[in-house]
Amino acid sequence: MKKIKIAFFDIDGTLIDMNTKRISEKMLETLVRLKENGIILCLATGRSPMALPHFKKVEFDAFLTFNGSYCFNSEKTIFSNPIPTEDIKQLIKNATEIGRPISVATKERLGANGADQDLVDYFAHANLEVEVADDFDTLLQEKVYQVMMGCYESDYTYMMKDIRNAKITAWWNRAVDIIPADGGKGKGIEKVLEYYHFDKSEAIAFGDGNNDIEMLQSVGTGVAMANGSDQLKVVADDVCGYVAEDGIYHYCLGHGLI
Repeated sequence: MKKIKIAFFDIDGTLIDMNTKRISEKMLETLVRLKENGIILCLATGRSPMALPHFKKVEFDAFLTFNGSYCFNSEKTIFSNPIPTEDIKQLIKNATEIGRPISVATKERLGANGADQDLVDYFAHANLEVEVADDFDTLLQEKVYQVMMGCYESDYTYMMKDIRNAKITAWWNRAVDIIPADGGKGKGIEKVLEYYHFDKSEAIAFGDGNNDIEMLQSVGTGVAMANGSDQLKVVADDVCGYVAEDGIYHYCLGHGLI
Protein backbone atom coordinates (compact mmCIF):
# COMPACT_ATOMS: atom_id res chain seq x y z
CA MET A 1 0.00 0.00 0.00
CA LYS A 2 1.38 3.41 -1.00
CA LYS A 3 1.59 6.04 1.74
CA ILE A 4 -1.97 7.15 2.44
CA LYS A 5 -2.57 10.91 2.56
CA ILE A 6 -6.38 11.07 2.49
CA ALA A 7 -9.18 8.79 3.73
CA PHE A 8 -12.86 8.79 2.74
CA PHE A 9 -15.58 7.35 4.95
CA ASP A 10 -19.21 6.56 4.34
CA ILE A 11 -21.29 7.18 7.47
CA ASP A 12 -24.22 4.80 7.98
CA GLY A 13 -23.07 1.21 8.26
CA THR A 14 -19.42 2.27 8.07
CA LEU A 15 -18.64 4.78 10.80
CA ILE A 16 -21.98 4.38 12.55
CA ASP A 17 -23.48 1.02 13.48
CA MET A 18 -26.97 0.93 11.98
CA ASN A 19 -28.30 -1.03 14.97
CA THR A 20 -26.99 1.18 17.76
CA LYS A 21 -27.05 4.43 15.71
CA ARG A 22 -23.73 5.30 17.33
CA ILE A 23 -20.05 5.56 16.54
CA SER A 24 -17.88 3.47 18.84
CA GLU A 25 -15.05 4.78 21.02
CA LYS A 26 -12.58 2.65 19.02
CA MET A 27 -13.77 4.25 15.78
CA LEU A 28 -13.38 7.71 17.28
CA GLU A 29 -9.88 6.76 18.41
CA THR A 30 -9.11 5.58 14.88
CA LEU A 31 -10.15 8.91 13.35
CA VAL A 32 -8.15 10.89 15.90
CA ARG A 33 -5.01 8.81 15.31
CA LEU A 34 -5.34 8.97 11.52
CA LYS A 35 -5.48 12.75 11.72
CA GLU A 36 -2.53 12.85 14.12
CA ASN A 37 -0.63 10.92 11.44
CA GLY A 38 -1.30 13.67 8.93
CA ILE A 39 -4.07 11.94 6.98
CA ILE A 40 -6.85 14.19 5.68
CA LEU A 41 -10.28 12.94 6.75
CA CYS A 42 -13.31 13.19 4.47
CA LEU A 43 -16.93 12.19 4.94
CA ALA A 44 -18.55 10.79 1.78
CA THR A 45 -22.28 10.40 2.23
CA GLY A 46 -25.71 10.57 0.70
CA ARG A 47 -26.71 12.89 3.53
CA SER A 48 -27.18 16.62 3.12
CA PRO A 49 -24.82 19.18 4.71
CA MET A 50 -27.51 19.82 7.35
CA ALA A 51 -27.58 16.16 8.39
CA LEU A 52 -23.86 15.58 8.90
CA PRO A 53 -22.96 14.09 12.29
CA HIS A 54 -20.60 15.85 14.66
CA PHE A 55 -18.22 13.50 16.44
CA LYS A 56 -16.46 14.49 19.65
CA LYS A 57 -12.71 15.10 19.37
CA VAL A 58 -12.77 14.81 15.55
CA GLU A 59 -12.94 17.54 12.92
CA PHE A 60 -13.25 16.31 9.34
CA ASP A 61 -11.37 18.22 6.67
CA ALA A 62 -13.73 17.85 3.72
CA PHE A 63 -17.27 16.71 3.03
CA LEU A 64 -18.81 14.94 0.04
CA THR A 65 -22.57 15.32 0.49
CA PHE A 66 -25.54 14.28 -1.66
CA ASN A 67 -23.47 11.30 -2.86
CA GLY A 68 -20.74 13.61 -4.14
CA SER A 69 -22.95 16.20 -5.85
CA TYR A 70 -21.95 18.94 -3.39
CA CYS A 71 -18.42 18.83 -1.96
CA PHE A 72 -16.85 21.41 0.31
CA ASN A 73 -14.42 22.18 3.10
CA SER A 74 -14.18 25.02 5.61
CA GLU A 75 -12.70 27.31 2.97
CA LYS A 76 -14.75 26.83 -0.19
CA THR A 77 -17.12 24.84 -2.33
CA ILE A 78 -15.00 22.25 -4.12
CA PHE A 79 -17.67 20.85 -6.47
CA SER A 80 -21.30 21.71 -7.22
CA ASN A 81 -23.36 19.47 -9.53
CA PRO A 82 -27.16 19.97 -9.33
CA ILE A 83 -29.81 17.94 -11.17
CA PRO A 84 -31.25 19.75 -14.25
CA THR A 85 -34.64 21.37 -13.64
CA GLU A 86 -36.37 19.46 -16.44
CA ASP A 87 -35.38 16.16 -14.85
CA ILE A 88 -36.66 17.28 -11.44
CA LYS A 89 -40.06 18.03 -12.97
CA GLN A 90 -40.15 14.66 -14.72
CA LEU A 91 -39.14 12.82 -11.54
CA ILE A 92 -41.99 14.48 -9.66
CA LYS A 93 -44.40 13.44 -12.43
CA ASN A 94 -43.15 9.85 -12.45
CA ALA A 95 -43.30 9.58 -8.66
CA THR A 96 -46.82 11.02 -8.55
CA GLU A 97 -47.99 8.44 -11.09
CA ILE A 98 -46.89 5.59 -8.82
CA GLY A 99 -48.29 7.28 -5.72
CA ARG A 100 -44.98 8.27 -4.17
CA PRO A 101 -44.02 11.58 -2.52
CA ILE A 102 -40.50 12.91 -2.96
CA SER A 103 -38.15 15.10 -0.97
CA VAL A 104 -35.77 17.45 -2.75
CA ALA A 105 -32.48 18.59 -1.28
CA THR A 106 -30.92 21.99 -1.80
CA LYS A 107 -27.71 23.09 -0.15
CA GLU A 108 -29.55 24.50 2.84
CA ARG A 109 -32.88 22.73 3.01
CA LEU A 110 -34.86 19.52 2.57
CA GLY A 111 -38.50 19.77 1.52
CA ALA A 112 -41.08 17.20 0.45
CA ASN A 113 -44.43 17.24 -1.37
CA GLY A 114 -45.74 14.58 0.98
CA ALA A 115 -44.64 11.67 3.13
CA ASP A 116 -45.06 7.92 3.22
CA GLN A 117 -43.73 5.36 5.68
CA ASP A 118 -40.74 4.37 3.56
CA LEU A 119 -39.61 7.99 3.24
CA VAL A 120 -40.18 8.63 6.95
CA ASP A 121 -38.16 5.57 7.91
CA TYR A 122 -35.41 6.52 5.45
CA PHE A 123 -35.02 9.95 7.01
CA ALA A 124 -35.00 8.39 10.46
CA HIS A 125 -31.67 6.71 9.64
CA ALA A 126 -30.14 10.19 9.80
CA ASN A 127 -32.28 11.22 12.78
CA LEU A 128 -34.32 13.54 10.56
CA GLU A 129 -38.02 14.07 10.04
CA VAL A 130 -39.61 14.59 6.64
CA GLU A 131 -40.55 18.26 6.19
CA VAL A 132 -43.65 18.59 4.01
CA ALA A 133 -43.04 22.01 2.47
CA ASP A 134 -45.92 24.42 1.86
CA ASP A 135 -43.58 26.26 -0.52
CA PHE A 136 -42.46 23.13 -2.38
CA ASP A 137 -42.85 24.76 -5.80
CA THR A 138 -40.72 27.71 -4.68
CA LEU A 139 -38.07 25.33 -3.36
CA LEU A 140 -37.79 23.79 -6.83
CA GLN A 141 -36.48 27.13 -8.15
CA GLU A 142 -33.25 26.58 -6.20
CA LYS A 143 -30.44 24.20 -7.17
CA VAL A 144 -31.55 20.66 -6.30
CA TYR A 145 -28.67 18.27 -5.65
CA GLN A 146 -30.60 15.14 -4.74
CA VAL A 147 -34.08 13.65 -4.74
CA MET A 148 -35.04 11.13 -2.05
CA MET A 149 -38.06 8.87 -2.11
CA GLY A 150 -39.42 5.59 -0.89
CA CYS A 151 -38.95 3.19 -3.78
CA TYR A 152 -38.40 -0.49 -4.47
CA GLU A 153 -36.19 -1.93 -7.19
CA SER A 154 -39.26 -2.98 -9.18
CA ASP A 155 -40.12 0.74 -9.60
CA TYR A 156 -36.68 1.87 -10.79
CA THR A 157 -37.43 1.57 -14.51
CA TYR A 158 -40.62 3.58 -14.28
CA MET A 159 -39.02 6.27 -12.12
CA MET A 160 -36.32 6.76 -14.76
CA LYS A 161 -38.81 7.10 -17.63
CA ASP A 162 -37.88 10.13 -19.79
CA ILE A 163 -35.06 11.08 -17.40
CA ARG A 164 -31.96 12.23 -19.28
CA ASN A 165 -29.47 13.55 -16.76
CA ALA A 166 -30.14 11.79 -13.45
CA LYS A 167 -29.69 8.30 -12.04
CA ILE A 168 -30.65 6.18 -9.05
CA THR A 169 -28.20 5.23 -6.33
CA ALA A 170 -29.28 3.19 -3.32
CA TRP A 171 -27.96 1.61 -0.14
CA TRP A 172 -31.35 0.51 1.29
CA ASN A 173 -34.01 -1.66 -0.34
CA ARG A 174 -36.95 0.62 0.55
CA ALA A 175 -35.69 3.97 -0.71
CA VAL A 176 -33.43 5.65 -3.23
CA ASP A 177 -31.35 8.75 -3.74
CA ILE A 178 -31.56 10.23 -7.24
CA ILE A 179 -28.49 12.20 -8.28
CA PRO A 180 -27.00 13.73 -11.45
CA ALA A 181 -26.23 11.15 -14.14
CA ASP A 182 -22.58 12.18 -14.18
CA GLY A 183 -22.45 12.32 -10.38
CA GLY A 184 -21.78 9.88 -7.57
CA LYS A 185 -19.27 9.52 -4.78
CA GLY A 186 -16.60 8.56 -7.31
CA LYS A 187 -16.99 11.86 -9.14
CA GLY A 188 -16.86 13.76 -5.86
CA ILE A 189 -13.68 11.96 -4.84
CA GLU A 190 -12.04 12.82 -8.17
CA LYS A 191 -12.77 16.51 -7.54
CA VAL A 192 -11.50 16.39 -3.95
CA LEU A 193 -8.29 14.59 -4.95
CA GLU A 194 -7.77 17.19 -7.66
CA TYR A 195 -8.30 19.99 -5.13
CA TYR A 196 -5.72 18.57 -2.71
CA HIS A 197 -3.32 17.54 -5.53
CA PHE A 198 -3.33 13.87 -4.52
CA ASP A 199 -3.08 10.84 -6.76
CA LYS A 200 -5.74 8.16 -6.29
CA SER A 201 -3.00 5.79 -5.11
CA GLU A 202 -2.61 8.02 -2.03
CA ALA A 203 -6.29 7.62 -1.08
CA ILE A 204 -8.22 4.99 0.85
CA ALA A 205 -12.00 4.67 1.21
CA PHE A 206 -14.34 2.65 3.42
CA GLY A 207 -17.96 1.88 2.63
CA ASP A 208 -20.77 -0.66 2.95
CA GLY A 209 -23.49 0.07 0.39
CA ASN A 210 -23.99 -0.10 -3.36
CA ASN A 211 -23.76 3.70 -3.51
CA ASP A 212 -20.14 3.24 -2.38
CA ILE A 213 -19.13 1.16 -5.41
CA GLU A 214 -17.82 4.10 -7.45
CA MET A 215 -16.13 5.50 -4.35
CA LEU A 216 -14.09 2.35 -3.80
CA GLN A 217 -13.19 2.28 -7.49
CA SER A 218 -11.95 5.88 -7.40
CA VAL A 219 -9.20 5.38 -4.81
CA GLY A 220 -6.06 3.30 -4.65
CA THR A 221 -7.38 1.18 -1.80
CA GLY A 222 -11.11 0.56 -1.58
CA VAL A 223 -12.21 -1.30 1.56
CA ALA A 224 -15.66 -2.84 2.03
CA MET A 225 -17.13 -3.51 5.45
CA ALA A 226 -17.84 -7.15 6.34
CA ASN A 227 -21.46 -6.01 6.79
CA GLY A 228 -21.39 -4.46 3.32
CA SER A 229 -23.28 -5.57 0.23
CA ASP A 230 -22.05 -8.49 -1.87
CA GLN A 231 -21.84 -6.21 -4.93
CA LEU A 232 -19.52 -3.84 -3.09
CA LYS A 233 -17.25 -6.63 -1.89
CA VAL A 234 -16.79 -7.77 -5.51
CA VAL A 235 -15.21 -4.44 -6.52
CA ALA A 236 -13.35 -3.80 -3.24
CA ASP A 237 -9.58 -4.22 -2.96
CA ASP A 238 -10.02 -5.53 0.56
CA VAL A 239 -12.66 -6.31 3.18
CA CYS A 240 -12.36 -5.29 6.83
CA GLY A 241 -14.39 -6.45 9.82
CA TYR A 242 -17.94 -5.59 10.78
CA VAL A 243 -18.78 -2.05 11.87
CA ALA A 244 -20.16 -3.53 15.12
CA GLU A 245 -16.74 -5.10 15.74
CA ASP A 246 -14.64 -2.00 14.98
CA GLY A 247 -13.55 -3.37 11.63
CA ILE A 248 -11.94 -0.12 10.46
CA TYR A 249 -9.92 0.20 13.66
CA HIS A 250 -8.45 -3.28 13.28
CA TYR A 251 -7.81 -2.74 9.57
CA CYS A 252 -5.96 0.54 10.11
CA LEU A 253 -3.96 -0.93 12.98
CA GLY A 254 -3.02 -3.99 10.96
CA HIS A 255 -1.92 -1.89 7.96
CA GLY A 256 0.16 0.60 9.91
CA LEU A 257 -2.16 3.58 9.36
CA ILE A 258 -2.50 4.19 13.10
